[in-house]
Parts: sequence; C-alpha cells; structure tokens
Amino acid sequence: MEVKTSLLDNMIGVGDMVLLEPLNEDSFIENLRKRFDHNEIYTYIGSVVISMNPYRSLPIFTPEKVEEYRNRNFYELSPHIYALADEAYRSLRDQDKDQCILITGESGAGKTEASKLVMSYVAAVCGKGQEVNKVKEQLLQSNPVLEAFGNAKTVRNDNSSRFGKYMDIEFDFKGDPLGGVISNYLLEKSRVCKQPRGERNFHIFYQLLSGASGDTLMKLKLDRDFSKYNYLSLDSATVNGLDDAASFRTVRNAMQIVGFMEDEVQLVLELVAAVLKLGNIEFKPESRVNGFDESRVKDKNDLKEMCELLGIEQSVLERAFSYRTVEAKMEKVSTTLNVAQAYYARDALAKNLYSRLFSWLVTRINESIKAQAKTRHKVMGVLDIYGFEIFEDNSFEQFIINYCNEKLQQIFIELTLREEQEEYVREGIEWTNIEYFNNAVICDLIENNQNGILAMLDEECLRPGTVTDDTFLDKLNTICAEHQHFESRLSKNSKFLTDHSLPHSCFRIQHYAGKVLYRVEGFVDKNNDLLYRDLSQAMYKATHSLMRQLFPEGNPAKVNLKRPPTAGFQFKASVGGLMRNLQTKNPNYIRCIKPNDKKAAHIFTDSLVCHQVRYLGLMENVRVRRAGYAFRQPYEPCLERYKMLCKQTWPHWRGPARDGVEVLLTDCSVPAEEFAYGRSKIFIRNPRTLFTLEERRRACLEDLATLIQKIYRGWKCRTHFLLLKKSQVVVAAWYRRYAQQKKYEKIKSATLVMQSFTRGWKARKILRQLKYEKRCKEAVTTIAAYWHGTQARMELRRLKTEARNKHAVSVIWAYWQGTKARRELRCLKEEARRKHAVAVIWAYWRGLQVRREYRKFFRANAGKKIYCFIIQRIMQKYFLGLKTTVPSMSPIDNTWSAQPYSFLEGAHTELRRIFHLWRCKKHRGQFTEEKKAVYEEKLEASEIFKDKKALYPSSVSQPFKGDYLEIHKNPKYQKLNSAVEEKVLLADVVNKINRANGKGSPRLFLLTKSNFVLADQKTGQVKASVPLPDLTSVSVSTQSDGFFALKLKEGSASAAKGDFLLSSEHLIEIITKLHRTGSTTADKDQINIDISDEFLVQFKQDKVCVKFIQGGPKNGTSASCKRKNNRLLEVSVPSSP
Repeated sequence: MEVKTSLLDNMIGVGDMVLLEPLNEDSFIENLRKRFDHNEIYTYIGSVVISMNPYRSLPIFTPEKVEEYRNRNFYELSPHIYALADEAYRSLRDQDKDQCILITGESGAGKTEASKLVMSYVAAVCGKGQEVNKVKEQLLQSNPVLEAFGNAKTVRNDNSSRFGKYMDIEFDFKGDPLGGVISNYLLEKSRVCKQPRGERNFHIFYQLLSGASGDTLMKLKLDRDFSKYNYLSLDSATVNGLDDAASFRTVRNAMQIVGFMEDEVQLVLELVAAVLKLGNIEFKPESRVNGFDESRVKDKNDLKEMCELLGIEQSVLERAFSYRTVEAKMEKVSTTLNVAQAYYARDALAKNLYSRLFSWLVTRINESIKAQAKTRHKVMGVLDIYGFEIFEDNSFEQFIINYCNEKLQQIFIELTLREEQEEYVREGIEWTNIEYFNNAVICDLIENNQNGILAMLDEECLRPGTVTDDTFLDKLNTICAEHQHFESRLSKNSKFLTDHSLPHSCFRIQHYAGKVLYRVEGFVDKNNDLLYRDLSQAMYKATHSLMRQLFPEGNPAKVNLKRPPTAGFQFKASVGGLMRNLQTKNPNYIRCIKPNDKKAAHIFTDSLVCHQVRYLGLMENVRVRRAGYAFRQPYEPCLERYKMLCKQTWPHWRGPARDGVEVLLTDCSVPAEEFAYGRSKIFIRNPRTLFTLEERRRACLEDLATLIQKIYRGWKCRTHFLLLKKSQVVVAAWYRRYAQQKKYEKIKSATLVMQSFTRGWKARKILRQLKYEKRCKEAVTTIAAYWHGTQARMELRRLKTEARNKHAVSVIWAYWQGTKARRELRCLKEEARRKHAVAVIWAYWRGLQVRREYRKFFRANAGKKIYCFIIQRIMQKYFLGLKTTVPSMSPIDNTWSAQPYSFLEGAHTELRRIFHLWRCKKHRGQFTEEKKAVYEEKLEASEIFKDKKALYPSSVSQPFKGDYLEIHKNPKYQKLNSAVEEKVLLADVVNKINRANGKGSPRLFLLTKSNFVLADQKTGQVKASVPLPDLTSVSVSTQSDGFFALKLKEGSASAAKGDFLLSSEHLIEIITKLHRTGSTTADKDQINIDISDEFLVQFKQDKVCVKFIQGGPKNGTSASCKRKNNRLLEVSVPSSP
C-alpha cells in the first residue's frame, strides 16, 4: 500500500479546514460531504479532529494503519484519529505532559467507538511484555462490561451510552500502561423502569435472557420470554445487527479477564434478575377502617422469588411496600402507602438497586485495573460522555446532560479559543480580535449557587410545605424571567405570553447548541431521588453478600436523619471535579458528527450536520485558526530542527535562538506575511509554509546523509590503505629476514660440502696406503697357507685310500649277509601265505554253508533290523542336536527347538518339561530367604486377585516394600514404635472413610504377626488395635480403586465401633500380607477375601452399603466417595483409558 507523505498530497476536498477557501458554512458542509462520500471520515481543524460516523466498517483501522501513523508528524499523513492519539501519546511519553482526549458530540455520533479506537491505538504502540499485555487487555476488556450495564438502544443510537465515562490511563516513565481509574457520571437509571417508544432497557437484561444457559436461568428463576417482564419494552426487544447471546458470552469473558471471580459474576446476575422480578410486582388497594386505602401485593410469586434471590424475608419486604416510617428527632411515625406510592417505592428501589450495582461494578473494575506502583505516573484521560440531547419530551435527565455539555463547551472555549487569543497577546503578536460566543452565562444560569436553576431546584426540594413541579416553575419565572437565555410562558417577560410553541408547564433554555424545551413534570421527584428508609433497611437485612455494600444507610445502628444530597447537587459536584481534572491536562479534541438520523451508511443530511457544526462551535474554531497562525514553536526547538537549511546556522549557531531563526527564514525566502516573531515563539500562519520547510529539511537531510556517507567511506578507505601499508612494511621486513637467513644457510651448507670433500680425499689417500700395506701382508700369509694346505691334502689322500680299502671288505660282507637273510625271509613268507590261503578258503566255505543254511531266516528279519538301525541313528542325531539348540537358563525364556519328527512328539514335550523344571530348580537355588518370601507374597497376591480386580496388573511390577514409613528410623514415630512390641510387617498411610460425608482422614496402618493398628498421622497416638483373630474377612471391589473394608467378628471387643472402611495406594500389598499373616496364625481361620462391587459395612449399629460405579468425579482422576443417604455410600471410580 502506498503511504502518503503529506497532508496535502492526493487529498479529497480539504483535509484541514484552516485551508478551506472560501470559508463559510456552506463550503464547510460541502467539504465534509465530499470527504464523507469518498470514505474520508476524518478532517482537521488545526489540531482538532472532526469524526463522521460512517455507520459501517471501514478498512482504515488495521494493524498496518497503526504502524503507518506510529511516530509520525501530526500533519504528515491524511487526517485520522490515530494521528491525534499518537500525538497525545508521544507528548505524554517524551515531554512528560499529562494528556486528556475530549470526545464530544450528539448521541449516535460515534463517541464510544472513537474512545475505543484511541485506547486500542495506545495499547498497540506502547510496550510489550506479559505484565504490560495483561494491563492493556484489562483496560480494553472493561469496555464490554460497562457497555452491557450502561448502554442501551435509543431512537438515535443502537448502542447509546446512558452514562458518562472518564478513564484515566496511567503510564510509567517508559510509556507502558500501569493501570487506570474509571469515573462514571449520572447513569440514566429512570430507563430501568420506563423506556420511550422505540427504545430498549439496558443491554444486560436482554443479553442475560438470550445468552444465559438453561441452568443459569433456572437458578436465577428467569424465563427467556421478554414479554413476561414489565420493565422490558417489547416493540424494540430485538435490534438488527446486535446478537445479544454472543454479547453475553463476550461480557462473561471480559469480566473474567478484568478479574471478576465466578461467584462475583453470579452475585451480579442475581441482582439483575432481582430487578426484573421487582418490575413484575403489582399492587392492589385494600380499604382500612380509617377510610384510607392500603396497598397489598397482588401475586406474591414474583415477590417470593425475588426474596429468595436476595435472601430477604418476604414479610419484611412486603411490609416495606405497604408502610413508610418517618423519623423526626426521637419520634417515629408509621404511615400506610397507597397503590401509587407503592408503585413509586417499587420503581425507586429498582432504580437505586441498579444504579448502585453499576457504581459497584465501576469500583470493582477500578480495583482490578488500578496501578500497583505508588510512584508518580503519567496520565492520559479519555472522556466519553453523553452528547447534547434534544428530544420531543425533555425532562430532568436531558437537563442534566445538556448542563454537562455546556461545561464541556466552556472548557473547549477556555482552553482553545480564549487561550488562542491570550497566547497571541502574551507573545506580542498583532492580530484582529474575533468575537465569539462565551457560554459561561448559560453555565451560570444553571449552576449559580444563589440564583441558578439547580440551586433553586434544591431549595424547593428542601423547603417545608407543599412542593410541586409547578411551584418550582413559579420560582424560575420569578427569578430568571429577565435572563436572556431563559424563556417561559408565565414569566414576567411579556414577549413570551403569546408564544404558543411554549407550553405553560415548560421552560426553554437557549443553549450554545440551540433552544431546548424542558417539561418540569418530574423535576422535583427525580432531583430528590428518595428511597424510603424502610426499603433501605429491608435491603440491608438481606443475606446476599452485596446488599450491605449497596445499602449501607440501611444499617439500624447508623441511622442518619440528615436528608441525603439531591441528584442535581451530586452531579454538579462531580462535573466540577471533572472540569478541574481536565484543566490540569493538555487537551486534545475529537468532535463527533453523525451524518443522518437513520443510522444508515452513505446518507448525508445537510441540515442535521449543519446543526451539529453550529453547536460544536467548529466555524469559530476555524476562524480563529485562519485569523491567527496555524503553527507555533519556541525558537530553540525550531532552530534545532531547521538549522541545516541555512549555511549560517549549520552546524552550530552561536548567538540567540531568535536571531538564528530570523537568519534561517530570511535565507529560506519565506514571505514576511507567512510568519511573525513572538517573544519566545515563532508563529507560522499557513501549514503549507510549514510543509515546505519540512520538505526542504527532508531533502537537506538526504544531502547530509550523502555527505556523511562520503566522509565515512573516505575515512574507511584511508584506514584500510594505512592498514595495508603497515602490513606491507611488516611483510617486507619479515621477507628480508627470511631471504638473508636462507642465503646464510646456503653458504654454510656449501662450506660444509667443501670441507667434507677435502676430508674425504685425505681419508681415501691414507686408506689406499693402508690397504697396500695390508695386501702385502695378506699375500705372504696366503702363500704360506696354500703350501700348508697342499701338504695336508696329500696326507689326507693317503689316509683315505687306506680307509676305502678296509670299508670295501666290510660292505661286501654285509651285502652277502643281507642276501642270505632276504632269501630266508621269502621262504618264510611263502609258507605263511599258503597257510593263510587255506584258512581263508575254509572260512569262505563255512560261510557259504552257513548262508545257505540261514538264508531264509535272514530274509525274514532284515527289514526290522534295518528299521531299528535307522531309528537308533535318528535318535542319536536328535539328542546330539539338542546339545546345540538348548535355550537359555532363564525361567521366563519360552523358546524351544522345533519338533523334527512326529514320532518324537511325546519325548520332545517331556524333555522340554524336564529341562524347564531343572532350570527352575537351578534358578530357585540362587534365591535368598528374603527374596523367596517376596516371591511367595507375589504368588499369593496372584492367586487372590488375578483376573478378579482391575488394580492387580499395575501392582505386579511394584515391589512389596512393607515399611513405607521407615518407622524404626523416623524419630517422628518413636512413640508409636515403642507402643508396638512386635515386629512391624507393614507400615503405610491409609485414609479412613467417614460414614457421615464420605471424606477420608489420614491414619497410620501398622500390621504385626498378631494384630493391626490404626494411629493418628500427626501425633502418632494409637486410635485402634485389633487382634487378627477378630478379623473375619476383607471386602474389595473389582475396579481400579484403593478402597477396602476390614470386617470384624461380631461380639468381639474390637467390633464395638464397627468395621473399618479404608483406602490406600498399596491395597494389593496390604490385603496380601493380611491374608498371609492370618493364615499362619495358629488359632485363626484363614481370612476370607470378598471381591465384589457392592458389599455391606457395619458402622456401630447400622449397616451401610458401599457401592462402586464407573465414571470419574468432576475434579481429578482418583476415586471419590460420596454419601447418598444414611444407608448408601457411593464410590465413583474413573473409567480406565
């Protein structure tokens, strides 16, 4: 999206009315129409924002728009409410100036939505963080709650604020919100009892009936049908575009975010329901003996339901509607109320109840959103108050509302128009004074302490004797007749005697927004706002926790006979406080205008808009701005901002700031009529001049940025060059050192080579000489050796010849002896072969005879022998194969080799069984006595609970520890340990179930060989000690709970107080040890274990049924016990996942 860079770029119409030409009412309205037709709903008058209600959603409030206007100059972008919100927030954050945003306009002009937009923008641009986000969310969510209870549909607005709201948002030094304080003004409580045609009661009544659940309505004794309640108008019960059910859910969620507890929300809804019920109470006359009529309640059903909601005795409230007690000094007088007075008392109670509830809501919200830190805070106030109202029938409420708007207009006049002129006078700027209407005279007419209308109304209310609305009007006609802004048909001013548009029972005030006709009927009663003391005391007696806070004057111990302040007096004081608060802050204005009375989009009614422009005083504001100067700024900031536009002031100006600004503007060729010099500020007439300076400043900043970049790049390059140069010197020095080192090493190496060659030549020369001498010596030795060798060989040959001759004789003799022996051997072998051949032939012959004799027998048994041989071979192979395929020695290893042949099935199975038994025996041989006992307990637990109780599978993997309390080591249980003489087999904490309410209390459970003990967990005191022979049976359920009942023998001493119903996390272990210990007792039969989902437990004289059901409790995942009646305890067990 393209962002506009100036207020004057691509504008539709004129964005700032100061620049409008020609300036008159018609051109003003036409400019608003042109911008409205193009969805430009915001227009400026200097720093004032005009807001047109579009009556539809526009895409100009997105997060992107928030970022677009964030930290931008007010005139930099197109007019928007975000620009004013950003200007106020930055002034608060950066300049430490408290701000207030005054949002004014008629009902339906969009004031409430404007305040929401301001708050949402501030929430979006301020800091982040978990605590900050929580504060922002609470501040924003307070709006739906207050709108539900304080807004209603009127003929002019579907969501009209029927109260005034001023919120002070507090910030820390960083600009992060810390909290807030809300003030409310004059809730229109008469709407509770009666609404004009086409209007509704407050939203909360319709939201409650439409959006509450059936159970909630049943608790509140309400019905969804609107027609059943007298206080709800039926002709406008539903509004197009409003979903009351969804709004109710939004309100409930908002109350939770703000910090309301669930019981507080219920209390508030009960009071709202009580108001609806109160409207249905009707009265009938009943004659008394003295001739006077006394009021009685017709149908007491609604009265009864209301009393049940508030906790009031029906007779007390019924009497308060029939009698009135008047106290004067020490006397009390009780008078009866007729039907009209009873209806008045009922409506007064309803109005007071709702009004005080609303004030309590505001106070409760303030408690949640107030800042916790006690340091000084920056404050931004947002005022969203009812607009100026002119109806066909205007009464006391409209009079008060219009008085408040007169005061706001007076603030606007004082802080905008008057201060504008006074600032020019202070600065010595010459200009033409503009006459404007100062509405202080109207404010004085209303609020003057002596002759003001409010003062005379209070005087009439307090005057003894007969006081009516007519006597009040007579007093006005007498005192205010000559006032130029007061008109009455019966006044002394003769010019109104024939004015038929002015009825006799009315008076007319000429407000700054126009003339308003007020009907005096009801002025005195509404100003008195009396609630009979009997009703206040009846409300104080209610058991409802809010009623005493809402009606403190009903306390009989604090009876105050002083007349309470009137409604007019209270409102005047609160408005005065508001005005003093606003005067301490820097004001920002949003003037809201509604384009039509039909609440429809795209419709612009000239006459209606013109009327609003007049009473908002917008034309006067434009004239002041145009006659004067649109922009002003102290010399120092101005010079600091624009000094770069002139060479003489850049970068530093040494003289006074005013002289610098004069030099700057002269150098920039700004026309003299476009600016003026004040004593401390420079004044610029036209915003266009300011924009021109801003554009030149922006261009100059770009040039300065370029210059800075150039200087920086030059510095960077020079630094880089110097670094390279320094590096080159270092590298060159190192290289020269390296080269000289290499040269030295080369010369040294050459010298060493030459030395080695020289030494080698000398060594070789000496070696050759030594070798020659050695060869000469070796030659002599060799010749001598050869000679001696020749002599030795000759002697050797002679000796060898003699030896050969002797050896030849021996060899010949040996060969001869060998030949003789071999001949003898051959003869012996031949003889042996002959003998062996005879034996073999004989054996073959005998075999042939035997085979012939037994041939028939051999053929008959051959198959069987072969079969037996094969079977033996197979079994041999099978047993040898088992040696390699036998499984591991673990008893839980179920693997076994596959069966190779079907005829070995029995042997295969038997071998597997024998191997497993042998393996188990080997495994058991490794057990210690303690481990063997544990396994025996686990085995016994399996026999008792397996496939019978759902809790058992989860206990298999858990070891039985026994002493979970370490009773012998823990000094806390030293007393208990000394009280138990035998060895403790099991010690654990169990819950003893109370028959009265099903709740458990912790007990210590100890088991020995002869008895079990229950003791107090905190003190260790023994509560019960039961011998095991007195224990007959134990009952448990089939489900996954830990409840069990210990049933005692009837007639035994232990059974005096009945059986025990306990629960434990180690139920399986406890019952197993009980069963195991009981079975080993010599004089005791085995304890029976009864597993059933329903069993009886003896509590003293009564038997109670304990029943287990599926379906978990509402909270948690553990089983819970609840008493259903005197004979039934129901245990709810969570379903298994």
